[in-house]
Amino acid sequence: MRTPQIRDIEWGRKACLSRRSLMFAGGGLIGSGAVAFAIALGRRTPRDITSAIQAPVREKWLERRHEEIIEPDLPIIDPHHHMWDRPGYRYLLQDLLADVSSGHNICATLFEECGSMYRSTGPQELRSLGETEFATDVARISSLGQHGLTRCCAGIVGYVDLRIGGHAREVLEQHITASDGRLRGIRNGSTWHADPALKMYSGAPRGLLLDPSFREGFAALAPLGLSFDAWMFQTQLKELVNLAQAVPQTTIVLNHLGGPLAIGPYSGKREEAFTEWRKGIREVASCPNVNVKLGGLGLKLIGFTFFENDIPPSSHELEKAWRPYIEVCIEIFGPQRCMFESNFPVDKGTCSYQVLWNAFKRIGSRYSTEEKTALFSGTAAKVYRVTV
Repeated sequence: MRTPQIRDIEWGRKACLSRRSLMFAGGGLIGSGAVAFAIALGRRTPRDITSAIQAPVREKWLERRHEEIIEPDLPIIDPHHHMWDRPGYRYLLQDLLADVSSGHNICATLFEECGSMYRSTGPQELRSLGETEFATDVARISSLGQHGLTRCCAGIVGYVDLRIGGHAREVLEQHITASDGRLRGIRNGSTWHADPALKMYSGAPRGLLLDPSFREGFAALAPLGLSFDAWMFQTQLKELVNLAQAVPQTTIVLNHLGGPLAIGPYSGKREEAFTEWRKGIREVASCPNVNVKLGGLGLKLIGFTFFENDIPPSSHELEKAWRPYIEVCIEIFGPQRCMFESNFPVDKGTCSYQVLWNAFKRIGSRYSTEEKTALFSGTAAKVYRVTV
């Protein structure tokens, strides 16, 4: 299949265009007429992110804080970002390129599933192929090298509902084909909590990771060379331990530091929540097949309110707030099983890409050269098979 190029996409030739081609170009790389046409074709956004979950992204507010880049030559693989086109909230290739080219040495990125660009027709279990196709088209465009040196979406963590059990393998194989071999793993978010303040984050049934049908589908990952990204609250970490021990041959990547909480039942109880979270992290780290992503601290569930200030936080401020959580994970898992992540555009409601990676570099400054390499690129390269 010929690699699509931006110059091939013209509004006057809309009859020849695929939905995903329009979608990946909709961030300003083609005209607004094509964007409108793409929206009319029917986007699927099954998991809209609202202001209740993350702080709104305000570009003018973010522009009020600029910093000199720390260690600008340090190679970085960003193993976790999303892309979508939602009402009033767009983050597509042009937006990603603006962030990854803002000063840090971002060699490659990995796209993380987010319910974006699903097919609007066809069997339910195959509709998420639209997201994988979309991310693959972005990767093809990026690989041309005409928009910077960063290889955007060099790897893809897609979505297949593993509760389809014995049918999972054939669907996974279709995603591998659709991705031109870029598929690296699958994420099934399992966040669940009965507290009203956390229900808005919950998109999964209670005990998903323990479900027999899910386990049957999960078993198809390792034989295909795929890993599993796990997203949950700290109150569910025991379920991940159970899963990791039951299927030790499958590589698991725990997202966002294991979902530490400071709202809902833990509102005003940060120290208590931290102690419980740390205990859960120790149990998870005892499973050698589990790695952890260091990030996601811009989510409102962690209770930091930098987004309420008149001026965006500095990397010094973020370092002070984030260091306790990140250092616990590095200490317990070890640098070789940890990787920094941007979680953009979600965490962009708290700080810019420049400031976020500066904060991570401040936190990582006390580690050796070998350890820093692991934290910023090595672990991601190993787990997701992406070259620096």
